[in-house]
Amino acid sequence: MQRTPSKAKQNARQCANREVSQKVFGLDGILKKAEQEIPLSFKEILGLLSVNSPSELGKVALAARRLRERYFQNKVFLYGFVYFSTYCRNDCTFCLYRKSNQTYSRYRKNFEEIMAAARCLADSGVHLLDMTMGEDPLYYNKKNGFDELVQLVKELKRETRRPVMISPGVVPQKILEEFKEAGADWYACYQETHNKTLYQQLRVKQSYGERMIRKLTAKKMGYLIEEGLLTGVGESKGDIARSLLLMKNMEADQVRVMTFIPQENTPFAGWPANSQFRELLIIAVMRLIMPDRLIPASLDVDGLKGLQDRLASGANVITSLISPAAGMAGVSQSTLDIGEGNRTVEKVLPVLKANHLEAATQGEYQAWIKARQTRSAKPARGGLPCG
Repeated sequence: MQRTPSKAKQNARQCANREVSQKVFGLDGILKKAEQEIPLSFKEILGLLSVNSPSELGKVALAARRLRERYFQNKVFLYGFVYFSTYCRNDCTFCLYRKSNQTYSRYRKNFEEIMAAARCLADSGVHLLDMTMGEDPLYYNKKNGFDELVQLVKELKRETRRPVMISPGVVPQKILEEFKEAGADWYACYQETHNKTLYQQLRVKQSYGERMIRKLTAKKMGYLIEEGLLTGVGESKGDIARSLLLMKNMEADQVRVMTFIPQENTPFAGWPANSQFRELLIIAVMRLIMPDRLIPASLDVDGLKGLQDRLASGANVITSLISPAAGMAGVSQSTLDIGEGNRTVEKVLPVLKANHLEAATQGEYQAWIKARQTRSAKPARGGLPCG
């Protein structure tokens, strides 16, 4: 009978394997290959994800910034966030707004309130309006429940002349078609992880396949799509590497990662807090693997104070800009920096300037979208088997 190695021996073996990976592939060699835009192997991506010192992260981030500059010069895009309903029919174990959390006060904004918040963001200079909600039963359980939201997208496009991202959860294909006809440009629907076992622990009783297929269907309809990861929830480096390759192969137009923040009155409430190191590393590795994609620096995890580090890792979109007067919440940090007005265009512009970056013009963002839509007309490949 084969003996199971002790925990100490397992840890020692893992450390030895990491050292071998660094020696065989060499961080400098991997970075040189990435800057030449030669596709990285799974093992090379694992080598990058094994970086664990600030100095090594600095090297990876520098290479990421060089690739960002190659494709986007010093331009950054700005996204306004309109979280118009915090009601949800799902019971995701990581989420503050899970249906079982009865301690959190919910809200549901009406048509006029949503339009007012969106106008305010558009006037402030955002390039895109991200219209987000939980899977609110009010919309899902009525025969024509989404009609008002479809009309909302139509009005937003007419009034603001801004691209619109819809983030309403897993809506029926027919509704996706209606949103597209109304003028929606983007569809965001994150898996959070592509490890199917972990997915079921996070998104309880939700179909992994249905969620993934809906994104790929949206891509075929002509949407630009965003895929996202949650880090710090028990995933391995191998899980992350497989996710990054899948996101590349499915031709996701925008890819993001956010650090998990434990939420009160959820099954993950006692989960240990995470540092931002892994998120910064993943942002940089995303840029090395997918140099031409949009990669957000979210204000939702660390607020304004965390923006510079995310930009330094290669991000080129600032997301979760929220009008302080709209009475709307964030996701990971529901109130962070909102009331103080720190999640506004006015407050992020000095950070861009300090990092030798600048906000793109609306025309530049529209041109990027048009070019990407033209390129994305070919069918998505569907990614890699994970789990």
